[in-house]
Amino acid sequence: MLEELLVFTTVVEQSSLNKASKLLNLSQPALSRKIAKLEEEWGVSLFHRKGKRLELTRVGQEAYMYALEQRQRHQSFLQAVSRFKAAERSVVTLGASLTTIQTTLPPLVTALMDKFPDIEVKLVTGKTHEIVSHVRDKKVDIGVIASSISETGLKCFPLFQDHLELVVPRGHELAGSNHAEMENLNGRSMIIFSKGTWYRKLIDDLFGRYSVMPDIRMEIDSFEAIVRLLPTCKAAALLPRSYLRKPLLRDNGLVTVPMQELEQTRRETCLIYADRSELTLETKEWISHIRESLIKELSM
Repeated sequence: MLEELLVFTTVVEQSSLNKASKLLNLSQPALSRKIAKLEEEWGVSLFHRKGKRLELTRVGQEAYMYALEQRQRHQSFLQAVSRFKAAERSVVTLGASLTTIQTTLPPLVTALMDKFPDIEVKLVTGKTHEIVSHVRDKKVDIGVIASSISETGLKCFPLFQDHLELVVPRGHELAGSNHAEMENLNGRSMIIFSKGTWYRKLIDDLFGRYSVMPDIRMEIDSFEAIVRLLPTCKAAALLPRSYLRKPLLRDNGLVTVPMQELEQTRRETCLIYADRSELTLETKEWISHIRESLIKELSM
């Protein structure tokens, strides 16, 4: 019946079998048979014939509204099928270092899905050097790492700058300070990130530079776990600013304390991809617009 309905709407809109015949590339007898089939099936007359012109009957007007709805639904269905086929072809494989998974990746994927809701995202995780290797070997399309690199054959696209901040529970001795110094961390209870990550390297270099030896209570590879444990352990931590959203601090009873020395921990979070990789058009467009979306999402 769908074909007859589409023919019917065309005849109505052209007000002439002759014009509709030319538009649909069908003979007039064929058009007449399709209209007659609808009238026979419904048991009503759809048109008044006035010479060469056709005018809708009252029930024909209702039938036309119904046919329009069916045509719109059919077009919507075809568009949905088209989007589904496009989504099958649009797959982006992201590689993310362990630390960016917890800071940059969530808003990164949000920005991607907002712009391309039909795209499929696959994720590969690893340490920074592993993600760089995966991109170089074309095992992933795009890498997200917490540092800037310069390697032949790879493009490095800076997203934003980040640095570590001192975080303590509200009742902590340092919580009321306008600022703290590195020496204030000497012998103080701290929870820090596990070894083998970019953030841990920053922290170890910082402690070595200022000859600071804190009382390290725990080494954990999860920012979320560190945040939850700080009030219980009454300890301090150095965490990336990009992770420390206001609701997160408020809900866990934490505050940040300014520390000038932590400005030295500034580093860029970057997207990396193969210089000559065959990225899809959607991926290339996403890369060109993602920085603005990320900055807005992270409220940097």
